[in-house]
Amino acid sequence: MIAELLSSALGLALYLNTLGADFCYDDSRAIKTNQDLLPETPWTHIFYNDFWGTLLTHSGSHKSYRPLCTLSFRINHAVGGMDPWGYHLVNVLLHAAVTGLFTNFSRILFGDGYWTLIAGLLFASHPIHTEAVAGIVGRADIGACLFFLLSLMCYVKHCSTRGSSPSTWGWILGAGLCAGCSMLWKEQGVTVLAISAVYDIFVFHRLKMHQIIPALYKRKNLTLFFSIGLLTSWGTALLGVRLYWMGNKPPSFSNSDNPAADSDSFLTRTLTFFYLPTKNLWLLLCPDTLSFDWSMDAVPLLKAVSDWRNLHTVAFYAGLLLLAYFSLKGSSNERECNGKTVMNGKQNANGHSCHSEMEYKTLEVKSSFASKEENGIKKHETQKPQLPSTENIVILSLSLLIVPFVPATNLFFYVGFVIAERVLYVPSMGFCLLVTVGVRALYVKAQKRFLKNLVFCSTAALIVFYGLKTVVRNGDWQNEEMLYRSGIKVNPAKAWGNLGNVLKSQSKISEAESAYRNALYYRSNMADMLYNLGLLLQENSRFSEALHYYKLAIGSRPTLASAYLNTGIILMNQGKTEEARRTFLKCSEIPDENLKDPHAHKSSVTSCLYNLGKLFHEQGHYEDALVVYKEAIQKMPRQFAPQSLYNMMGEAYMRMSRLPEAERWYVESLRSKSDHIPAHLTYGKLLALTGRKSEAEKYFVKAIQLDPTKGNCYMHYGQFLLEESRLIEAAEMAKKAAELDHTEFDVVFNAAHMLRQASLNEEAEKYYEMAAGLRPNYPAALMNLGAILHLNGKLKEAEENYLLALQLKPDDVITQSNLRKLWNIMEKQGLKTSKT
Repeated sequence: MIAELLSSALGLALYLNTLGADFCYDDSRAIKTNQDLLPETPWTHIFYNDFWGTLLTHSGSHKSYRPLCTLSFRINHAVGGMDPWGYHLVNVLLHAAVTGLFTNFSRILFGDGYWTLIAGLLFASHPIHTEAVAGIVGRADIGACLFFLLSLMCYVKHCSTRGSSPSTWGWILGAGLCAGCSMLWKEQGVTVLAISAVYDIFVFHRLKMHQIIPALYKRKNLTLFFSIGLLTSWGTALLGVRLYWMGNKPPSFSNSDNPAADSDSFLTRTLTFFYLPTKNLWLLLCPDTLSFDWSMDAVPLLKAVSDWRNLHTVAFYAGLLLLAYFSLKGSSNERECNGKTVMNGKQNANGHSCHSEMEYKTLEVKSSFASKEENGIKKHETQKPQLPSTENIVILSLSLLIVPFVPATNLFFYVGFVIAERVLYVPSMGFCLLVTVGVRALYVKAQKRFLKNLVFCSTAALIVFYGLKTVVRNGDWQNEEMLYRSGIKVNPAKAWGNLGNVLKSQSKISEAESAYRNALYYRSNMADMLYNLGLLLQENSRFSEALHYYKLAIGSRPTLASAYLNTGIILMNQGKTEEARRTFLKCSEIPDENLKDPHAHKSSVTSCLYNLGKLFHEQGHYEDALVVYKEAIQKMPRQFAPQSLYNMMGEAYMRMSRLPEAERWYVESLRSKSDHIPAHLTYGKLLALTGRKSEAEKYFVKAIQLDPTKGNCYMHYGQFLLEESRLIEAAEMAKKAAELDHTEFDVVFNAAHMLRQASLNEEAEKYYEMAAGLRPNYPAALMNLGAILHLNGKLKEAEENYLLALQLKPDDVITQSNLRKLWNIMEKQGLKTSKT
């Protein structure tokens, strides 16, 4: 019990500083933008969507079905909202629980003593766990490991009670249920059933490979094979249901997620896929270089047999096979005990245990599994249980290291990553057991006290170094900027790109632009980075450059709807309406099949349709606008905020004098977002038009209360007051609007109009002059400035502005008429005119 407490305490202590960490990396999509976490979303959606909130049968889904993990996120959201502290706390507590369970399982293999504690401390301190614990989405791996161990412990209990207690079948039922729960946390959890079978055959019954087939053929020990049959049947059922539930189709990924899978060369795929497990083992052995992302070119492809890294591959598999061979081969481990030949140094012909004196002293054995031989098959009794041999533990350790990792090897289907550190959370248990049993073997075989102390101190030093590395790595996970900077040396393209996003959010514009350009230096065809750079340039009014990068992004990924959206917006603002219309239409026709994030795609498509409708609206094609708005509503995803779309529907109906439909959509807009200011203003205008003046005024006043700094609200209220002949109040609203939005042409221009209608010509002149300064090439601004100067008796200045307006719009009838009237007055007063 002390070993479990110490190991759990270390696991807890090492990660306590992560409680103040932010959401990082994949946390945004799995938590921040995942609609399945919101209380208004039916909780049953969790069981139909993948880990990221995409329908599991959708062609773009990652097929990562982890409903129990998502459910835990939803509970976190219900308790603490978007405060990351609670999410991190749950991860740390789960890791501490897993560490305690793993240490408890180690006791079955090593007994009560130092070796159990060493195994637990190795697991608690290993730096490879940092991503799973510090990154909130890593909870899937921790939760899967928790139920993995619970299932394994239940099966161990089933083995020890089999044939002697009716409760034994309750334990195997518990093992099956926990295995199912483990799989519902993360897919690899189902592999615990295979580990349970390995434990039963090679550890509990101590069978050798050559004994399994004869035992099956002779129908010996039927309870063992019945248990294995149950495990096999349950595993097959779980996998079958899992495959059916995800639509009987494997996931599809982009070439940047898994470059080897996209390679046309069979040799390249084979060499690379064989090498990657070697790289993963090295991360377990020496976790010096860790990264949040190993995709793209982080691990260069092995394209030729002459690549020196193939030597690592050969050494890895040779060592693995030799270790497995000598562990499974019984004869090589026979030795004499009291004059009798024993297998694995554990049992002699008389049933006496055969541990060395040093093993007993070191392990502090209190109990061990007892067994008796019958026709070569060992049957276990609930007597003094004895500990498994070194070879037994090696077999189990190798299985625990390899089997849970198999789904990540691309053996059965391609996966969406090159290396993922959190995937090693479960396999690391096998690694820790393997290291512990190796250290124990060295300790037992060492003849001198000095060598024994050296082995023990080296192991303690390894745990300390692992712990220090974990603390340092935790620091990288404190926030996104530190995390992405730490990954530059491993995956510079992805790290620089993500760092650019963080710097942009911090308003460090020049640094963000530099980061994006660095990312593109390493990988020039990254559509996301091209788009992000374009967006940065657009937000800083560098529209021509932004258009260039949007077009490059579309060329790199023709399905990137957000690039079409922003391209269309820029073209529309530049007056290139026909090009903008074609861009929006092309975006709306992009299918959402095989897309990584179909929700984001649908949002962009909906926004494209919204802007296309606005384009038709501004051109006076209200029927066309309505058709497009209705299509946008049909394609709108659940997470899309519809208030602006509904409001524009109301505006279109208003323009067509279909007031009941207009009112319906204004009300719908306010229902979807009660503080939507444009809907307050447009609905207020409709109420005023239909004679409900007091109601209308309430909506205008409410809009001002919602945002007292928005000049447009005062402008609309002022217009209402003007129509009600409340001229002084209207003038005050106009001046307030122009003061607040003095850089907005429409607000200043309309304020001048209102002041003129209120007969405040001097003040109107001031604002017409401001408007003309904002748009010096806009004929209407110059014409109206000329008109107010005309009224105020400033005839020469009026003439100048009329003439400037006519230079920009020579055929404007109103300006020509006003100028003739002005010239008549100037001639009567004897003033010189510019008339030829």
